Amino acid sequence: MGLATKKEYKSLSNIKIKPDIVFVAMHGPFGEDGTIQGLLELAGIKYTGSGVLASALGMDKLMFRKIMEKENLPIPKYIVLKRNDFPKSVRRLVGEPPYFVKPNNQGSSVGVSIADNSAELRKSLKVAWKYSDIALVDEYVKGIEVTCGVLGNNQPFALPLVEIISKRSRFFDYESKYTESGSEEIIPARIGRNLTKIVQKIAVNVHSLLGCKGFSRVDFILKNGYDPYILEINTIPGLTPMSLLPKAAKAYGLSYPKLLDKIISYAFK
Repeated sequence: MGLATKKEYKSLSNIKIKPDIVFVAMHGPFGEDGTIQGLLELAGIKYTGSGVLASALGMDKLMFRKIMEKENLPIPKYIVLKRNDFPKSVRRLVGEPPYFVKPNNQGSSVGVSIADNSAELRKSLKVAWKYSDIALVDEYVKGIEVTCGVLGNNQPFALPLVEIISKRSRFFDYESKYTESGSEEIIPARIGRNLTKIVQKIAVNVHSLLGCKGFSRVDFILKNGYDPYILEINTIPGLTPMSLLPKAAKAYGLSYPKLLDKIISYAFK
């Protein structure tokens, strides 16, 4: 998807319908990776959520992790494998199985799987490479899965933590996210107040480091129930009334319409 000629660039300025704002709620490539954001900027149209750079960094798992590492923020051990580069030393670099295998630039847990042994790892890598030229192999961190919504631009704030219990899978996969009764969400998460504040502070920090705007959601695993590890950031988290961010906002005191109004208002600031 590209705009190669001056004529094509000029066509953006000839859009007959000029909305006051575009509410971006697209997931995955082209919607969540800075592409649509760049097109809207070329057209001079305001839009909700993060800009081109923050969106691209949030979608690229490897680049996101490089930033986290530079800032000494906790993430799982991992290795990077290019297409058809089957590993020889995963145990030495990551640890004993199981492993999480992920494509580098997909959303909604598409292409993500767990590998319990070397044979499954090869199969999981082939799946991940269908979606990306790069796959990440993560250590399997056992613990409590929580997510933290963040709202705001220059002075972002955290919403209550949501604890996620997957019912149909060993992790919060695509089916768990989009299938009725695929998971149970507990708000607020059943962890101590001090740990809650630590996780919220990290989430706000991650939001700010990437330059996110409007809203985001940062996913964590609490190793052994105590030590927070950052899994990823969602620059456009799900926004159906039953999605995690709206549920957290409701617990905070923001109704669904008020949440959407707030997200829109941030785009004008």
